[in-house]
Amino acid sequence: MEQRRNEILEAARAVVLERGLANTRVADVADALNVSTGLIHYHFASKDELFAETLRHAAATDIHRLEKSVASSADPVERLDRVLREYLPSPRGDQTWQLWIDTWSAGLRNSVLRDISEELDEAWVRVLQGVIEAGVDAGAFTCPDPRASAWRLSSLLDGLGLQVVVHRKTMRRSQMLEHARIAAAHEVGLDRSDFPTTGR
Repeated sequence: MEQRRNEILEAARAVVLERGLANTRVADVADALNVSTGLIHYHFASKDELFAETLRHAAATDIHRLEKSVASSADPVERLDRVLREYLPSPRGDQTWQLWIDTWSAGLRNSVLRDISEELDEAWVRVLQGVIEAGVDAGAFTCPDPRASAWRLSSLLDGLGLQVVVHRKTMRRSQMLEHARIAAAHEVGLDRSDFPTTGR
């Protein structure tokens, strides 16, 4: 049963990326899997529940990757820089960013999607906050309010990432990372030179 549920979530993600949240029906997901809508509704009571779980499923993968990347280094500056680099949109059309931009837009008129967007933003901020707090505890960072700093950095990255994905002539990935490193250095009491001089 869990395998079938995951198959539905992966299919829903693919259909949403192709059609957009506003234009995706349960029937479209069923067609993609060559199953009945009844089977979809057996696992998910409504379209909103299907979309909410699809987004949670996608976010869990991203956050697990982020946590694994952060945990692989003991150096506070490197850990923070890894968070910044993980935020960068892929240079070859980032499906994760497309999904979240679509979710932000749909959330303006759909309270379920708005709530899930807030929940997933909070999950990212918690990881970033933890990295900053660990750096403060290690004596590497000076930051009186790690949570506030995490929210400022996350919001900056969201705005810059939007420019990279939607307005490609306005912002390049390398510029986004440079802006992020400057802001992060300011938030944790470092100089920009404490971060790497090159990007990913």
